[in-house]
Amino acid sequence: MTLALLIHAPTAAALKRARSNLRNFLKAEPGAKVELVANGEGALEALSLPDADTDAYLVLCENSLKAAEIIAPGGMRTVGAAVHHIALRQSEGWAYFRA
Repeated sequence: MTLALLIHAPTAAALKRARSNLRNFLKAEPGAKVELVANGEGALEALSLPDADTDAYLVLCENSLKAAEIIAPGGMRTVGAAVHHIALRQSEGWAYFRA
């Protein structure tokens, strides 16, 4: 069975923890599916401080970016609403972890 984990980072501090959690999780489960969903301050922080190790797993909330009048750079994965994406993943059996 492949583990699937969604790590949620709604604040700048949570994003820092989430990146560390993601690294540690993948060391323990290298074949796992994982996403780091950032919204609110977390999404803005992700754009301000990129991280080469974890940005491939990053999913940004478009609602949060629109509220801050920011457009995600090309190549960054976005979803309309983080809350909707989280609910969808949970309905698909993904585990939820709030950093």
